[in-house]
Amino acid sequence: MTLRSDLFIDGKWRPGADGGRFEVVDPADQSTVARFAIATAGDCHDAVDAAAAAQDGWAAAPPRERSELLRAAYEILAAETDDLAEVIVRENGKAWADAVAEARYAAEFFRWFAEEAVRVHGDYRLSPAGDKRIIVDRQPVGVSLLITPWNFPAAMATRKLAPALAAGCTTILKPARETPLTAAYVVEALFRAGLPAGVVNLVTPVPTGPMVQLMLDRPEVRKLSFTGSTEVGRQLLHACADRVVNTSMELGGNAPLIVLPGADLGEAVAGALLAKMRNGGSACTSANRFYVHDSVHDEFVARMDAALGAIPAGPGLDRANELGACVSRAECEKVAALVDAAVAEGATLRRGGRAAGAFYDATLLTGVEHGSVINRTEIFGPVTAVVRFTDVDEAVRMANDTEFGLMAYVFGEERPAVAVARRLESGMVAVNRGVVSDPAAPFGGVKQSGLGREGGTEGILEFLEEKYIALTA
Repeated sequence: MTLRSDLFIDGKWRPGADGGRFEVVDPADQSTVARFAIATAGDCHDAVDAAAAAQDGWAAAPPRERSELLRAAYEILAAETDDLAEVIVRENGKAWADAVAEARYAAEFFRWFAEEAVRVHGDYRLSPAGDKRIIVDRQPVGVSLLITPWNFPAAMATRKLAPALAAGCTTILKPARETPLTAAYVVEALFRAGLPAGVVNLVTPVPTGPMVQLMLDRPEVRKLSFTGSTEVGRQLLHACADRVVNTSMELGGNAPLIVLPGADLGEAVAGALLAKMRNGGSACTSANRFYVHDSVHDEFVARMDAALGAIPAGPGLDRANELGACVSRAECEKVAALVDAAVAEGATLRRGGRAAGAFYDATLLTGVEHGSVINRTEIFGPVTAVVRFTDVDEAVRMANDTEFGLMAYVFGEERPAVAVARRLESGMVAVNRGVVSDPAAPFGGVKQSGLGREGGTEGILEFLEEKYIALTA
């Protein structure tokens, strides 16, 4: 397997203009996987130039042509699931099963939006006054800057690239510095599928902030799609303000998981494990704040404790392990600091709480107080922090007591669980299940968890703009 470690600009792989490179490190053993090219200001300008030059031609390409290219890229990634999973594990550190699941999920975005590319609808109708015909057309936004995080390096890339390409937009992909090899693998798949030069470009600038600003300042760049922290999202919204750049933001989360009285605890624990431990807890959708009713609290905690203790942990390339490393030692230290703060505030460490290199134990905290540091912070690690409650209305109030509103989970008898779900201030709610992500469903949050939606029929609309044309009746 050849790992691409160069920039991809105007249909060609090339080193950065000044020859600089940064190390991509395997968090499991701290070995250097590759040295990736650093994009200079000139490289970033070249990427914008290439995307701008290709925009008109790609927008004019028949939807079926764009569809078939995306379908070809899907076929490539689907046939190479294990190869892509290995790249993900080596630079991200996650468990093998999580990496395989991500590789399959990533490929599905190319298949889904291959189908959506030929189903962009407009409108044609007579005005109420009868004096005109109203045509509503949808056209590509234009050159799109796509910024992706390290936690799902393949899926976040395809979740942005696929709808942008399906809509007729050319793109510049800026992946996280920790995981550029996965992004390069995805771009290579598109290249092999026959992507025209300039339609997708890949840059990895260091330092990131000034180079992103440079690209956003270019008038050719009409769209920013960002997945990452709310803090960085706010900064990017400010950066987009002067030119009123069209933005989509998938930002941070602090997902509550509520276990109601009468919940099936076998179902609740199984779902909670998925909601918490998928990707080692490094997911914006990860269950972060566990609110468990007093009547089921002790049994839920006992079962969760046993389940967490049975998870095999270690390097992701060992396929027997179900919990891999954090993406870096620095991220592991952040998780450890949150657990230490929780204990200092009075929580009980029931299980785990140990770090070794970039590995952190599956950890269970009880006696956590609503509003404590760990309760207010997106943990991004394998830590279950349980708050006991006695009143369902109070649980809903606590669940909504956050600036975030991306994901929530409710476990209980169906009717009361759905009633609670409808009261939660969240863009997505899972009822009696631990995973909701699906390319066919709209993914996104409310409040400070983001703007817009990715996936579903809604996802392609983020890269299209309505044009109203009036004709004489």
